[in-house]
Amino acid sequence: MAMVYGTTSYGGGIILSSPATIQSSPTAAAAAAAAASARARARVRVRVPVGLLPGRRAKPLPLRCAPSGMEPGTALYPLHRCKTIYLVRHAQGIHNVAGEKDFKAYMSHDLFDAQLTPLGWSQVDGLREHVKKSGLAKKIELVITSPLLRTMQTAVGVFGGENYTDGVSAAPLMVENAGHSGRPAVSSLNCPPFLAVETCREHLGVHPCDKRRSITEYRPLFPAIDFSLIENDEDVLWEPDVREANESVALRGMKFIDWLWTREEKEIAIVSHSGFLYHTLSMYSKECHPTIRDEVGKHFANCELRSMVLVDRSMLGSDPPGFNYPGKIPAGLDLPSDVADEKRVEEAQKN
Repeated sequence: MAMVYGTTSYGGGIILSSPATIQSSPTAAAAAAAAASARARARVRVRVPVGLLPGRRAKPLPLRCAPSGMEPGTALYPLHRCKTIYLVRHAQGIHNVAGEKDFKAYMSHDLFDAQLTPLGWSQVDGLREHVKKSGLAKKIELVITSPLLRTMQTAVGVFGGENYTDGVSAAPLMVENAGHSGRPAVSSLNCPPFLAVETCREHLGVHPCDKRRSITEYRPLFPAIDFSLIENDEDVLWEPDVREANESVALRGMKFIDWLWTREEKEIAIVSHSGFLYHTLSMYSKECHPTIRDEVGKHFANCELRSMVLVDRSMLGSDPPGFNYPGKIPAGLDLPSDVADEKRVEEAQKN
């Protein structure tokens, strides 16, 4: 089981105090005694069981949680069992504008596979500048994107190479004016590889804006994005009359996070959707201390980026430690001084 912890962001069993219930009393004395007893019990700390998704086994408390009798604090974990992931919600799409005016607009087929607005592209440019100035552009080894128009436009706009130049043999990440963007082509040079993954899509079903086009239609628009992990050319996941439940989105998200451990990359950017990110992180954050839960589980703004540390708690990863060194192998027993002192005491008692 992987665990997600929050770090920094860019953006345009839980321990509780439980007050006891005071029972009514026929006499004033008894009432006073009951009140005193209630006050004494009011500070007792109790463990609230964490809800689990159907079919998931109970998990140990993550490092950032507060076990009974302990305050949350710092924690240590082996570096080779950690990854850094950079979660990004797509920039503003035409469906966001229409839906804010009238929620019923999400049912409109005019919003099918919604593209970015001009403001959305401005948000992309702002995040791209931040990624370059912060040095993050040089750290990311892989960009994973949901295979919808708005997420792929955001992904290539933020993390792609510079404007494409005619005569370059490498295929562009995005061709000119893809999705009626009015934008120049985006180069695939000097940037990480891009991989489309269906598991990190938005809520499935009902809303046409969340239905994707065929992969056959996408490939000419985004020639350098790798679509090889998508099994079906047509969108077989979206249904016109069944909206995916929040719990199902969260379970899909947790499977996606676990899948990341099959990748060898340690620094991965993921461009996804508000609902997917919110429900996935909310499920992880239920186990955390309230301050961490609030930080991890809040909604994403358009084109917001949050960096998270992904911790492998169940040996999902197989990479050996890259920086560890075993140290000198001594000829005899290599005992710490405190253990050696105990040994001397034991020997003296025997004699």
